[in-house]
Amino acid sequence: MERKRLIENLISEGYLRSPEVIRAFKNVPRHEFVPKNLREYSYADQPLSIGYGQTISAPSMIAIMMESLEFKRGQNILEIGTGSGYNAALTAEIVGRTGKIVTIERVTELAEFARSNLKKTGYNWIKVIVGDGTQGYEEEAPWDRILVTACAPAPPKPLIEQLKDGGKLGAPVGDQYMHQTWTVIEKTSEGKLKTQKHCGCSFVPLIGEYGWK
Repeated sequence: MERKRLIENLISEGYLRSPEVIRAFKNVPRHEFVPKNLREYSYADQPLSIGYGQTISAPSMIAIMMESLEFKRGQNILEIGTGSGYNAALTAEIVGRTGKIVTIERVTELAEFARSNLKKTGYNWIKVIVGDGTQGYEEEAPWDRILVTACAPAPPKPLIEQLKDGGKLGAPVGDQYMHQTWTVIEKTSEGKLKTQKHCGCSFVPLIGEYGWK
């Protein structure tokens, strides 16, 4: 009931629009990706701590991220910042098994938490890697979409390079810890970059060679 109410509110407020993203929000149990001591807040529209200085974003912010990147069935997706695995599960619902999802997390304990959550909810086919997400994942590039869930001072160069022509990268970009802009960069067929800025947001910093040190 709480999940249904949240989704109805996100639709009425204009955050959720496309049938694919709405279906993903309906099918993925957010409470399975939240620490047990915070499960009563699973369907509140607010970010929640998942430990190690990291958070699971507010559902409205996740909806903005998903809608702006326009995921499609069969795409190859790279996520930077696995967290608890919730975003990856939502993405999997849209992309399906004909696509490919790789998600990179720098905190080993969170990567294990995400693997456990994805396994118990049926998304264990998603590849979870421990590493520096700012370097991307060259082994399986190029990517149709790259989702970055931590704030970078600028989109990391390796991620842009690993983006397929016609692909899109979404990231919170800004030089302040508490305020950034959700930004989507499209790589045109000529290799040029088109930038679209969406809304203000607040994410934890992206740590790594091409992020914050």
